Amino acid sequence: MILTAFDYVRPAGLDEALTLLSGGTGIRVLAGGQSLLPELRKGTATARLLVDVRRLDELRGVAGTAGGGLRIGALTTLAELAAHPRVRAVAPELAAAARANGDPQVRNLGTVGGNLAAGGRATDLPVAAVAAGALVELAGPGGRTTVPAEEFAAAGPPPASLVTALLVTDAGPAAAFEKTADRATRYPVCAAAVRITADGPRIAVAGATQRPLRLTGVEDRLRGTAHTTEAVLAAFRAEPRELFVPGRGTSAEYLGHLAGVLTARALARAQALT
Repeated sequence: MILTAFDYVRPAGLDEALTLLSGGTGIRVLAGGQSLLPELRKGTATARLLVDVRRLDELRGVAGTAGGGLRIGALTTLAELAAHPRVRAVAPELAAAARANGDPQVRNLGTVGGNLAAGGRATDLPVAAVAAGALVELAGPGGRTTVPAEEFAAAGPPPASLVTALLVTDAGPAAAFEKTADRATRYPVCAAAVRITADGPRIAVAGATQRPLRLTGVEDRLRGTAHTTEAVLAAFRAEPRELFVPGRGTSAEYLGHLAGVLTARALARAQALT
């Protein structure tokens, strides 16, 4: 039972959807609905108008871009993302994050755009997008624009805008994702994503931190060194403990160590595939 009253519109195209989203406060986008609908049922979220974008086929699918990267439509499901051969080849950290997300029902209904715009919930895809240096493509009143995934994770979508795609460059196999999940919710207690580049590793964590974060300090400590478990754990011990947010029976010290362990595993997996 949904404990709130709202109006419902299914736009025929992106322009109509953007017009509806510009209609003021209390307007929510319905895509996969895996977070929004349970919140409406529990009364922890309200909406004046639901804009159902599930029929906007222009927001679906995975396509190649110049330079060998990918444009992943916002309505691409997590199951499609996890299984797509080009995603697994070009951005394996994204495919692995999608596979780790929830259960089969969630992955078959949940979307890339919804996972990126989860609004305060620790989901799996944003941290992989941050590690990948991905760009989030948005459509809004001023047209289309892109923002770095880390910036988007911090600020969320601007008012009256809609996530249309995720843009990612080619990592080849040199990327990986690791996660320790909460057994009840499947949300990450901690997740780590890495991408090995010519300039050194890109490392991001989520769940253990306030939001998905790229850990440039850890990257700097590991640059030019062997990425052994001991070296990774030492690099994480040098991070300030206040970076890690205690919760669900865990301490900042534990979460910092767990983030290091998962990052070491991800780096080892990425290096083994190169």
